[in-house]
Amino acid sequence: MTTMFFQAGTSPVHRLNPTTKLVLALAVTTTAFAVPVVWAPLVLLLVVLVPAVLVAGVQLPYARLLLLFSAPVVLVIFALQGLFFPEGTTVLAEFGWAKVTSEGLLFATQTSLRLVVMLGSFLFLLLTTHPGVLMSAMVERGMSPNTSYVISATLQIVPAFRARAQNVLRAQQARGLDTTGLRRRVRALLPLVGPLLLGSLADLEERAVAMEARAFGSTARRTSLVEVADSSAQRWARLLMGAVAVAAVVVNVLGVTR
Repeated sequence: MTTMFFQAGTSPVHRLNPTTKLVLALAVTTTAFAVPVVWAPLVLLLVVLVPAVLVAGVQLPYARLLLLFSAPVVLVIFALQGLFFPEGTTVLAEFGWAKVTSEGLLFATQTSLRLVVMLGSFLFLLLTTHPGVLMSAMVERGMSPNTSYVISATLQIVPAFRARAQNVLRAQQARGLDTTGLRRRVRALLPLVGPLLLGSLADLEERAVAMEARAFGSTARRTSLVEVADSSAQRWARLLMGAVAVAAVVVNVLGVTR
């Protein structure tokens, strides 16, 4: 299982039980989408995620990866919603048939902040948690190995594809593929797609065989070589974070139905 994003460390954040960090990521994401206030996601990012990242000491890779993944999404959202928001009435500027409205910009800002917080939450989890330890911790909490594997593998989809794409690109370059310049880089995308998809399908088959060999479908109680530390304080913290997320959703639903 790839650990491309994981940054090893001995900080208090690294020593937390992985399920605590998973619940934190889920709670922050849920709250960011549930609270209707536009700037609420930014507050969650600055008050919750940034201090945790600083304590973990992974601020440089965190900032780089968050910018890398969120910048294209934010640009697309502002281009579409800022210019073509169907419910916009307050026109700020016109470009032929496209109109920039304050409602569209406000909606784009809220949507972008929510997506940035979601990306930031799970990047924090990936940077501070080894995927194998995360899977062991979830199994210890009573989750089935199959479900634990699906969650852990899902969190690793992006780094796995990124690593495979880099390997395919290096192989193509070794065979004489020229990737200098923007136009050649765009043209080089087509030779990447085929090997990337075929390699991913082959990887899925290998993982399926490995899971069958390890009797993932067995209902017998399993033991683990990895003992993941936990504490009553973390268990209470997970319950509190879950309660806050549920409360945010309930308040949002009640506010919408009134």
